Amino acid sequence: MTKLEAKAVLSLYRPGSADADDPEFAEALTLARQDEELGRWFEDHCAVHSALRTRFRQIAVPEGLKEQIISEHKARSVIVWWRQPTIMAAAAVILLLVSVAAFWLNRTVIPPEDTTLSGFRGQMVRSAVKSAYGMDLETNDVSQIRSYLARQNAHGDFQLPRSLASAACAGCGVLTWQGNRVAMVCFQSGRPSSSGVKTDLFLFIIGRKAVPNPPPADQPQLAQANRISTASWTSGELVYVLAADGDMAFLRKFL
Repeated sequence: MTKLEAKAVLSLYRPGSADADDPEFAEALTLARQDEELGRWFEDHCAVHSALRTRFRQIAVPEGLKEQIISEHKARSVIVWWRQPTIMAAAAVILLLVSVAAFWLNRTVIPPEDTTLSGFRGQMVRSAVKSAYGMDLETNDVSQIRSYLARQNAHGDFQLPRSLASAACAGCGVLTWQGNRVAMVCFQSGRPSSSGVKTDLFLFIIGRKAVPNPPPADQPQLAQANRISTASWTSGELVYVLAADGDMAFLRKFL
């Protein structure tokens, strides 16, 4: 996960809530503890939300408001309620706090999505974790995989490195990124896997024009995202990202 991705996730974090134990925030929180700049931003974010929550909780119901509303309702008098002094005072306080909240929230706007190769790779890694337990099509027949992807307009004409082509297929799926079709071809590396895990090696394929900074064609670009190792390369009009749960030495066996 990049710092930009972590900011996007943590912008939704609510301090003092169950978010601290939510797995969706775990990776971003870990990065915030490790990165000094991101940590300072996160501290400011939490401080703003905590201060606003405290201020809202301090707004008291004006004394006698309930009795006043009941008595006026019984009298069936036509009164412009919002002109009453107690109501106007409470409304002024709420308006002030809303204005302060808007000011601070504008300072913590969710950053735009990363549309570079790094952003594509990061989203595909998250998809790999979710897809380990299920695919659109489960088969060990690569011709069926190609046919399915072609029918979905998702790059069924992919080319596999020789080492990867020797791995057993497990199935495939179709994803989207920035409005572009992404083919996901799943393999079994041959390692022992935990119960329920159907695949542990993932190849993501997208059109070259969809990535503004495609990886080189002559040498795979290697990157590590927590425990997931990735290799990215360009071949013809397609960009490939291979991802696996393991170290780089393990991933290189399939390049």
